[in-house]
Amino acid sequence: MTDGGGSAMHDGSPVATAPEQVLGDLAEVAARVRKNLEAELSESAEMPAGDAAPAAEISNFAHEERARVLEAGVTGLEKLAAGRADEVGDDEYFGVEAIVLLEGRPAILVQGSDFATQEGEWALLDAHRDGIRQSLARVGRVEVRGHPRLDWVGTAFLVGPDTVLTNRHVAVEFARSDGVGWTFAQGMTAQMDPGEELPLTPADARIDLLTYEVTEIVGVHPDVDLAVLRVAPPNGGGPLPSPLAVAADAPANVPGHPVYVIGYPAWDGRRNEPESMRRIFMDVYNVKRLQPGRATRFVPGELVMGHDCSTLGGNSGSPVFGLPDHRVLALHFGGRYRTGNVSVPLWELVDDPLLAAAGVNWV
Repeated sequence: MTDGGGSAMHDGSPVATAPEQVLGDLAEVAARVRKNLEAELSESAEMPAGDAAPAAEISNFAHEERARVLEAGVTGLEKLAAGRADEVGDDEYFGVEAIVLLEGRPAILVQGSDFATQEGEWALLDAHRDGIRQSLARVGRVEVRGHPRLDWVGTAFLVGPDTVLTNRHVAVEFARSDGVGWTFAQGMTAQMDPGEELPLTPADARIDLLTYEVTEIVGVHPDVDLAVLRVAPPNGGGPLPSPLAVAADAPANVPGHPVYVIGYPAWDGRRNEPESMRRIFMDVYNVKRLQPGRATRFVPGELVMGHDCSTLGGNSGSPVFGLPDHRVLALHFGGRYRTGNVSVPLWELVDDPLLAAAGVNWV
C-alpha cells in the first residue's frame, strides 16, 4: 500500500510521519471531522430506507464502523492537541491513523472525469482542477484479453504522440521477449481504457471514453521497472489526446514536494493491511482515483523517488505528477505497507534510448 516507516505517533503506525506534520492544526482538524460526522449521521438518520447515498455501494455496517473509528480518532486528536499523548488509547490511535490517511493522504474517487472538493491541506486541488482534469484524461487502466486469470493488470499514461508508459511487471503479463524484441504472448491482446470510474449514481453507465488498443510493445527497460507500449484509438475515434508533459529536470527540493498519483487501486489482501485499506478505500476498488501526497526521498543516481500517496497494487504504472505544474515526475512501481512507495524519477532517464524511441514529451 502506501505509507512510510515508523511514525513518531505510535509504534507500528502505517503513517509516514507524525499527524501534526501531515495535518497541521490537530484541534482544527478534529473539529472539522466531528462536524462532518455529525452531519453524516444526521443525514443517514433522515434517509428513507432503500435510498442509500450513491457514493457508495458500501454497506451500512461499513458506514457505522467508519463513523466509530473516526469518532475515536477525533478524541485522540483532541488529546494530542492538548499535549496528552500519554492518554491516547489503541482505538484512538487507530482512529487518528484513519484521519491522517483519509484527510492527509486521501484516495479521491474520480467520477464524471472530475473529483470532489477536499477539505484541509488538499483544498488546494480546487485551484488546479483544470490541470488535474487534463491529467485524468491521459491515464488509463491496462486491460487484457486472453489472460488466464486477469482482465486488467495495472495503469498506463500517455507520454508521446502514440506511446504510453507502464511498468515492466505490468507489460510482462501479456508480452514476451522473442530474443530480439518484445511481442504479445500467444492469444493475448491489451488496451488502455481511460474510463472505468465509479458511476455518480447507480443508474449511470460508466464513463464511456474511447479505449486505446495496444498495437506494439515498443520495449521493456533492462534496468528499471518500465515498459513502453504503442497505442491507437479505435477506427473512427479521432486522434489520441496530446501527451502529458514529462519532467526533463528535477523539481526544486524533491523531498516534501507536493505530488499526486492517478490510477486504479485494487484489492490485494496479500500485501496490504486490510483494515487500513478499508479506512482509505471504503471497499471500492478497481476504479480511477486521484491520490495526493508528497515526495519523500530522492538520491541522484539511484533511480528511485519515494512518495507517500495512498496507493495499492493496481496503481502499478501510475504517473506521479508534480504540483503546481502537472509535469509527470515519476513512474510509480511499488509500495509496501509501513515501508513506503517507490517510483522511477523520469528526469533521470532523459537520455535513455527506450524513452527516445517512445518520443516522450519532455518539458
